[in-house]
Amino acid sequence: MLISPAFAQDASPAGAFDPGFFIMMGLLFLIMYLFMFRPQQKKAKEQREMIAAVRRSDTVVTSGGLIGKVSKVIGDDEVMVEIAEGVRVRVVKTTIAEVRSKSEPVKTDGGSDKSK
Repeated sequence: MLISPAFAQDASPAGAFDPGFFIMMGLLFLIMYLFMFRPQQKKAKEQREMIAAVRRSDTVVTSGGLIGKVSKVIGDDEVMVEIAEGVRVRVVKTTIAEVRSKSEPVKTDGGSDKSK
């Protein structure tokens, strides 16, 4: 009549062990590690090495945007930075965002040389 016949479905119980699910979850975590966590760890390691190698007369940029020359290294966690002639500030090394060595050439603004 109006009732359609019921076909037999999978006889596995609801809480059965499915190895495909665990393989997919493992692959998901592996992909997350390779594309998210590993590059971030590598970048943090490079930042730590750069900060540890700061020495006198290096030009540094702080995370606050100050650009200055290191005049003195004070211990393992602080440096004295000269931001203007005669103006020196103490800066915590972890706030250093970039180290520009003294041998790096000065960047110009693209050809506005006034000596011509």
